[in-house]
Amino acid sequence: MRTGWVVGLLALLAGLASLAGEPPKPDAEGFVPLFNGTDLTGWKGSVKGYVVEDGLLVCRKKGGGQLYTERDYANYVIHFDFKLQAGGNNGLAIRNPPGGHAAYKGIELQILDNTAKRYAKLRPYQYHGSVYGVVPARRGFLKPVGEWNHQEVTVDGTKIKVVLNGTAIVDTDLAPIIASGKTMDGKGVKGHPGLLRKTGRIGFIGHGARVEFRNIRIKELK
Repeated sequence: MRTGWVVGLLALLAGLASLAGEPPKPDAEGFVPLFNGTDLTGWKGSVKGYVVEDGLLVCRKKGGGQLYTERDYANYVIHFDFKLQAGGNNGLAIRNPPGGHAAYKGIELQILDNTAKRYAKLRPYQYHGSVYGVVPARRGFLKPVGEWNHQEVTVDGTKIKVVLNGTAIVDTDLAPIIASGKTMDGKGVKGHPGLLRKTGRIGFIGHGARVEFRNIRIKELK
């Protein structure tokens, strides 16, 4: 795994290249930055709910909302670092239509401080890393509040894998769920049409809490 400062330097260089009008170049593993570390180029939606601070993408405590990529992505591996404050609540949107409710119109993976008292009575499918309403994640692998976490998400057809700090907390195939028509939250696949989508935007879904992100990089799969 690359050290944080090396990945940060690569992101900065990519940002400078972006400002110069050059497309970002893939690294040795084939990843390119989604966030250039300097501004919100390439992102749309709630551009006032998020700010850039010292090379970080920050969801504001009194901001948030849905910030999503300008283009659609189908199959890919995305990895990023995130830091939660106490009670931090955000989400990673997958294959979401622009402005759609990510948990239903697309797919939303929870980004959440599970230790907060306000979340003491969560449903299994609401904990960090879970496919909201559909697939529960394994618990106990978040670092303490205020520390950086590293997460990698693979989206490949109906398969979704979430690796948090080196441990797979979700490794699922949505195909049997789609075939059954049923979901854990009782809304069914009809209530989660996003499960059927093959492409869409990637986004962050802020819920009135400060969450910091860095080293957001993606590799598209054929």
